[in-house]
Amino acid sequence: MEKFTDIKIIGIDEKRLPKVRKEPYIDLFFQLSRQAPRAWCEDFNQLAKGLLPAVKIDPNAGVFIDAYVRNMDDIPVHFDNIKKKILACNERYIEKIRQQELAEAASGAALRAAGGEQARLNSIIAALKFDH
Repeated sequence: MEKFTDIKIIGIDEKRLPKVRKEPYIDLFFQLSRQAPRAWCEDFNQLAKGLLPAVKIDPNAGVFIDAYVRNMDDIPVHFDNIKKKILACNERYIEKIRQQELAEAASGAALRAAGGEQARLNSIIAALKFDH
């Protein structure tokens, strides 16, 4: 499994810069440091449900967090709240990976502990080289 590195906001989407408009809100599109895995995006959307105004990330793209504010003076506070949710999401995702690795290790240990023909089969499967 690829090692997960923390995701963070690195800027604003240069193609969708914030603009003052006649509508009573300002759209914000925060760019992430890398494409987030789908499971991370789903976790983030779940964690961010309580944020007002609403915040979301498209799990299919996983590159931008979409947000908005009604007043430009609210941007710094909203931004800080989004960053806190990202930190919490990183921690949650890393813990899920750790739990999955522990479960896989326990499963592998159980298979290795099997005796007789099962142990022989496990040994043959473990010796297979899948690189080419």
